[in-house]
Amino acid sequence: MSRIQPIDPNTAQGKTKELLDAIKAKSGRVANILKTMAHSPVALQAYMGLSGALADAKLPLKVREQIALAVGEDNQCHYCVAAHSAIGKHAGLTPEEIEAGRRAKSLDPKTDAILKFAKKLSAQRGNITDGELAEVRKAGCSDEEIFEIITAVALNLFTNYVNHVADTAIDFPQALPLA
Repeated sequence: MSRIQPIDPNTAQGKTKELLDAIKAKSGRVANILKTMAHSPVALQAYMGLSGALADAKLPLKVREQIALAVGEDNQCHYCVAAHSAIGKHAGLTPEEIEAGRRAKSLDPKTDAILKFAKKLSAQRGNITDGELAEVRKAGCSDEEIFEIITAVALNLFTNYVNHVADTAIDFPQALPLA
């Protein structure tokens, strides 16, 4: 049972209704996390703004989904792991890439470095060493991409924390625990 109940888009009013209607019009559905976040139009707009900005990122969608999986797994956010497993599949990730993303690994050397860097950002609260920064640069990441990784991690930390506080009911297929 969720600790903070999602807002019913059918009974929402004002700015909340506008935002939920816009989400539904764009994606065809409104996930529980967004209905829950809608208690604060400011929080929902912040999420939408950062998520929308990342849509124009140099980092490919598949990589951003793998970052979400790595961060969600690191933070034990079952909602986000389930959501990004499903979203990642629609973005073209294979089941093996989804599992590897959860482990912050990839067969592609640059993506592998990105995922390891993202996990370190999450686990170490942004306190990375010169060597860790050098590793992601050595793998071919530009400063632009490094800032996009930071942005993606921040967005996913936000959603992880929302789900931890609200205990959001998972409305995606459950992700199996890693072996």
